[in-house]
Amino acid sequence: MQYDLTVDNITKKFDLFTAVDQVSFDIPSGSFFSILGPSGCGKTTLMRMIAGFETPTSGDIRIKGDSVIALPPNRRNVKMVFQHLALFPMMNVHENIAYGLRCRGAGKDEITRKVGEVLERIGLPDSANKEISQLSGGQKQRIAIARCMVLDPDVLLLDEPLGALDLKLREHMKIELKALQHEFDTTFVYITHDQSEALVMSDNVAVMKDGRFEQVGSPQDLYHNPQTPFVAGFVGDSNRWSGKVKDVNNGIITATTDSGLTLQSKSATGDSVNAGEDISIFVRPEAVQLHLGDDAAQLANAGGDLNHMPVTVESMLFNGANSRILVNTHSGERIEVDLPQRGEHSTLRSGDKIGISWAQSQSLCFRG
Repeated sequence: MQYDLTVDNITKKFDLFTAVDQVSFDIPSGSFFSILGPSGCGKTTLMRMIAGFETPTSGDIRIKGDSVIALPPNRRNVKMVFQHLALFPMMNVHENIAYGLRCRGAGKDEITRKVGEVLERIGLPDSANKEISQLSGGQKQRIAIARCMVLDPDVLLLDEPLGALDLKLREHMKIELKALQHEFDTTFVYITHDQSEALVMSDNVAVMKDGRFEQVGSPQDLYHNPQTPFVAGFVGDSNRWSGKVKDVNNGIITATTDSGLTLQSKSATGDSVNAGEDISIFVRPEAVQLHLGDDAAQLANAGGDLNHMPVTVESMLFNGANSRILVNTHSGERIEVDLPQRGEHSTLRSGDKIGISWAQSQSLCFRG
């Protein structure tokens, strides 16, 4: 398989601090790869090493199979879009996009042709003579990408480019960026702390913590099959409990949480656990079912593979199709539950007594 970018055992140390610790990954040609992690996890340092702005302490970086460790940034066929875009305000759209071509010594006819072609591909064919100040936030994003893509890079690096946009525009630009990546068929490497951006746009995502990759996989795999407690808690929303293993029977773990709840779960990684071990259990809000009235009363006698308990409604969090309900257990634990789009739940109020349940298979248990 042809890889546009290979990072092989890269480490970056600043004196005694290790910012990136033995990271390795391959990115196939024409794919959208995101590096997701909290502030300070090392993702920007990693991207700066790929771009050539930082020198690794050890390891190798290869573009289309060739090492670029010894090459300065201007000799790597890699371009970068920054959060604040860095468009030249004194130049119009055409001049901004043409800047790199002029630096390369391209002729006037070639520049005019290539700028026209890239403006067509980003959907702004009539914008060549506009000033940067006349553009919307989304248009500026596309011009920043066009300025890079006109130079035919092997890899485009994007450093949190949506961070300065308002929420509505960010949601729109997630779709736009994915469409642009398909249009250019160029490898995009995108770094972000926003898991929604990474999940929506990416073919594969690396979740980074403390300078290392915790897990690399498709958005679906990271969401449904997290391999560490950090990934389970960072990718998507989850209810989390800490506790100790009480018993293990036929692969089903029975645990007592710190607040006294008894929960049953499966091992998230398939590893065996033993009675007395410390564990963490995660359950997604959409996995929890609400039970009202007679249904809630019958739940007290339920058995089988269900975790179930009586709860009290704390509050409703209305957000259209993404609405949620907060409930409290008798031991004072708060649990988030996705609110079904059915009329019977619209009458729930703070203080109502209801029941909740979820399948053992919907619980994920990790050591520690």
